[in-house]
Amino acid sequence: MRDLRIEPATLDDLSDLTELLMELFAQEDDFTPDRDKQLRGLRLILEQPSRGRIFVLRNENRIIGMINLLITISTAEGGFVLILEDLVIRKEHRSQGYGSRLLKHAVEFARQKNFLRITLLTDRPAESRRFYLKHGFVESGMVPMRYLFSHGT
Repeated sequence: MRDLRIEPATLDDLSDLTELLMELFAQEDDFTPDRDKQLRGLRLILEQPSRGRIFVLRNENRIIGMINLLITISTAEGGFVLILEDLVIRKEHRSQGYGSRLLKHAVEFARQKNFLRITLLTDRPAESRRFYLKHGFVESGMVPMRYLFSHGT
């Protein structure tokens, strides 16, 4: 782990980041991988840092994982908060502490920038929930709901 570093993603990382999201969304029931959509979403964040931050864990050869934090305002908290949108580690590098390392970096970033809360949605399997609970997140009584628009159909 010593040759790994966490740093902000750049536009040059778009291809690798897109591949990571394709891998993530292939496992999730709620989403279907779509390279163009993932590329477009990542570009929107990277081109406007006021929208959020993407941090990558990389070695000298490639990106191992990423965490994506979106910035918004909470009227309940009366200030800026983060939404943890994506946390993904390449399949061959999972269960080695890399996800924990990225999550700790994100929490420290939020603390240093005085964000008031980090909110996330996680999959129902107990493994995902246990991971976030282990890192200090608590379950909410809120129930996520969506209204989906189908543009062009």
